[in-house]
Amino acid sequence: MSEVTNIVVSGKSGAGKQPRIDVLVKEFNLEQLSTGDIFRNYLGKYNDYNYEGNLEDFWDEKNKKFISDDLIAEKLGTNNKDIILGLKAKYFVEKGLFVPDYITNALFEAFFSKKNYRKQVLDGYPRTPEQSKFLLKLIEKNNSKIDFIVLVDNSDERIISRTIKRRICPKCGKVYHLEYKPPENGLCKCGTEVVQRSDDTEEKIRSRLNEFQLKALPALNYLRDQDIPIVTVPGHLEEFTEENVRNSVINEIKKLNL
Repeated sequence: MSEVTNIVVSGKSGAGKQPRIDVLVKEFNLEQLSTGDIFRNYLGKYNDYNYEGNLEDFWDEKNKKFISDDLIAEKLGTNNKDIILGLKAKYFVEKGLFVPDYITNALFEAFFSKKNYRKQVLDGYPRTPEQSKFLLKLIEKNNSKIDFIVLVDNSDERIISRTIKRRICPKCGKVYHLEYKPPENGLCKCGTEVVQRSDDTEEKIRSRLNEFQLKALPALNYLRDQDIPIVTVPGHLEEFTEENVRNSVINEIKKLNL
């Protein structure tokens, strides 16, 4: 297979993307660029700035948009672009609102540019058709490309069954599973009692699955319609081993004849 520039990985929440991403990172000498990590990075930079004012001061309610970046910098006391981007993300996250595409796109572009728009496995982006359009314009402008898309497939019922049994250590973040990787006596190895994540209830899992059908799938279809090939790999294997996961991914990619 020829050298790969960038890969998009998508799939329903809980489908089993991470083990497949690990394969791609290793096989093609890439890095994982996760939307979740991007948000945490910029939110962290804003939080570390310790601004104590009201975020509403930066929002133009009449026109339903932020005031200009120059005014934000003046009020904020810094023209650091990363901190300003973090502020914009924080505004929506703090309200529990969906972060608009134009904010997500700006955060993604800022981070992707630091990687020279190359050698990345894009995880969690694009999630909407508008993000797909932005991504294609971005890579064209920077003489880069998306080689192919890996779609990790799994059934809704299997995802629900598996995810509601997931447990996490609130102290160190280690993840357990009541069936596949149970904590001993309900305790993490660090001695902390494991808990169920608040968004791992059946109702919230089904909401995320519905979100995938409504937004993420059309985003992938848009890329496919622009002649970016999609390979589908199974998110469930009867025998889960590193070698089986690798083979299930690489065998499908080989069919592309890259």
